[in-house]
Amino acid sequence: MLADPKKLAAMRRERSVVLIKPDAVIRKLTGELIQRFERKGLKIIAMKMLVPTKAIAEQHYTDSEEWLLGSGTNTYNSYVEQGLEPIMSAREFGLNTRRKLMEHLTGGPVVAIVLEGAHAIETVRIMRGATSPLKAQPGTIGFDYSLESYDLSDAGDWAIKNIIHASDSVANAEREIKIWFKPAEIVDYKSAEEDILYTKDWYGRK
Repeated sequence: MLADPKKLAAMRRERSVVLIKPDAVIRKLTGELIQRFERKGLKIIAMKMLVPTKAIAEQHYTDSEEWLLGSGTNTYNSYVEQGLEPIMSAREFGLNTRRKLMEHLTGGPVVAIVLEGAHAIETVRIMRGATSPLKAQPGTIGFDYSLESYDLSDAGDWAIKNIIHASDSVANAEREIKIWFKPAEIVDYKSAEEDILYTKDWYGRK
């Protein structure tokens, strides 16, 4: 099979937005989490700390009908599966989830990061683990740093504390980058290990 320089160039520039959430920042886990991403081979091309405004949170957590119904239906179905009578409609569950997510995101400092590298989106999602840390695999960020579960967060009426947000698709990553960063805040540079990751030049053969 012949080399495909265009495909290679596109793959190595895939981007994911990671938000280190307030619960993790306040617990001083930021450096440890950044180290995990860098050791994996992902490159930080933008990073900032801020306390998100309500306006930013509203943009990040969309109120589209598709999102509200998708999120709310999952919660609605979990009631049914447990043999419980749902206490609200699927859409109302979605609105309630969005409320809690926005409260959490605006509740303290967040470290927003853009990571770049091949398979960045899938890689970060795997590293994060299941949305509920209780269900995450050992070695993932959720399992290693959180005792959280949906039962716990529902009992306390807060958003699930799963340490980080990670983009779930290329389209959403592009949307989120525009929310959190200006174009001038994204830095293009070559990291030391890129020849190893994305070329054969490091073989040293003549």
